[in-house]
Amino acid sequence: MKDIQGNTTDGLAVSVRNLRKSFKGKMVLREVTFNVREGEVFGIIGPNGAGKTTTLRILSGIITEYEGDVKIFGLTPSEAKLKGLMSYMPEDSFPYERLTGVENLWFFAMIYAKGDKKLAEEYLERGIKIADLGDKINEKASSYSRGMKRRLMIARTLMVKPRLAILDEPTSALDVISAVKIRETIKTFAKKENATILLSSHNMLEVDFMCDRVALINSGQTVIQGTPKEIVEATQTRNLEEAFIKVTNVV
Repeated sequence: MKDIQGNTTDGLAVSVRNLRKSFKGKMVLREVTFNVREGEVFGIIGPNGAGKTTTLRILSGIITEYEGDVKIFGLTPSEAKLKGLMSYMPEDSFPYERLTGVENLWFFAMIYAKGDKKLAEEYLERGIKIADLGDKINEKASSYSRGMKRRLMIARTLMVKPRLAILDEPTSALDVISAVKIRETIKTFAKKENATILLSSHNMLEVDFMCDRVALINSGQTVIQGTPKEIVEATQTRNLEEAFIKVTNVV
């Protein structure tokens, strides 16, 4: 496949070709195809029910039965997951509220480190820095605002320094200040660690600001992919929001 820029699929972090998936006879994904290059922040956008979350769950290795070709650093999602090359944050991901922020991070750090205490401590230290919650990190998560809980889960996902981080609606239902903080965290992490970020979002302003390239999915199919600017030019619209409305026929 070629995108708007005419690039081939060589040297990719993620390659998805003709991805198809059905549930109970209903086709959810029909022909999803896109490529994610190493080190870029890539966005998947589309209306509700377009198949974004299903696509991310397949890439994360949660859904293992599908048709088509999906590769992460040349491996199947299950292989990449087993090797610890990626981490995934679902849209409905929340911390354990009876634990403090530190305890939440330590719990997952020990799981990721497979009992290696020294490695777990490295993960924990990095997670605390990424969360940037100050003294609140030592308080129970039940006292956190939604934005603080989300920042903690972002930290949990990124603290292991994954080569690929998959984030499903990372700023969903957050206030402006919390959303901006999380966007900055993701952008900073991607640049500092040269990590690949794959995220979904309904916020076109957010996608335009954060993402190097974007794939727009509608009715289980990839409609177009490229940089936000290229998509706007190709659809002859003024911005990504208008392009989204035009290609999805959303009124």
